[in-house]
Amino acid sequence: MSTHNASSSETGGIEAILSALNRDGYAILTDQITTEDIARIRAELAPYLKKQKMGRNDFEGFSTERVYALLAKAPSVALLIEHPTILELLDRLLPRNYLLSSALAINVHPGETPQAWHTDDAAGGAPNTVGPRSPYGISTIWALDDFTATNGATEVVPGSHRWAAPREPSADEVVQVLMPAGSVVIFAGNLRHRGGANTSTTSRLAITPQYCVPWMRQLENMTLAVSPTLAGRYSPRVQALLGYSVVDPGFMGHVDGLHPKRLIDPGYRGRKYRDDLPPS
Repeated sequence: MSTHNASSSETGGIEAILSALNRDGYAILTDQITTEDIARIRAELAPYLKKQKMGRNDFEGFSTERVYALLAKAPSVALLIEHPTILELLDRLLPRNYLLSSALAINVHPGETPQAWHTDDAAGGAPNTVGPRSPYGISTIWALDDFTATNGATEVVPGSHRWAAPREPSADEVVQVLMPAGSVVIFAGNLRHRGGANTSTTSRLAITPQYCVPWMRQLENMTLAVSPTLAGRYSPRVQALLGYSVVDPGFMGHVDGLHPKRLIDPGYRGRKYRDDLPPS
């Protein structure tokens, strides 16, 4: 197993990052948020990270805390979800009207074992999950602690997004993603990866927003996890990512024939609104 720190290819602009994603299936971006940003997010998460709710199975991690429905609990996480560089990449990688599929905090404690190898966009019996294909989603993992060789850093298998069929990688195909706090790794939803073992004496905290194509069901039921009242505190872009939006062209995502933004703003008028048509 080898390690990967951010290199010039990931810091050379959007085209270089896209090239790395196409080639390897992932890329690391350093220095994307400040220490103040990290401190604010950690403070908001603190009430939920008291080692009282550990993982319920080996995949979640019996020595790992996971906090779901983050936008209902830690509002500052929005700055990660709508980070301008990430959105610029997603706009190039996914179809229009893509959604936020999942957003959770993962706090890996000492003694945690490696996860099983998996991909993020094969849940729920997604079609054509075997063989080379375009990903159904893009995942990000934000480091709120340094990702080190011993504290459970994410492990990836470069190029596995192009494999003809899933298989167990050999040790020499595996790369540890080592990056300082404030960094983010972005990767294809069909890249094989896992959380690593934590053999250190400290925990490792990360936030992982995952995005999906507009026709795919989100891993988290976002409009139930983040009610219209709570969603109203966020930007229109975050609201749309949660699902307070419709697929355009078309009207997939409507509520009783109306745009779901009406649940947040009863006076909302879509951009196609016309006085001679019924309210939209």
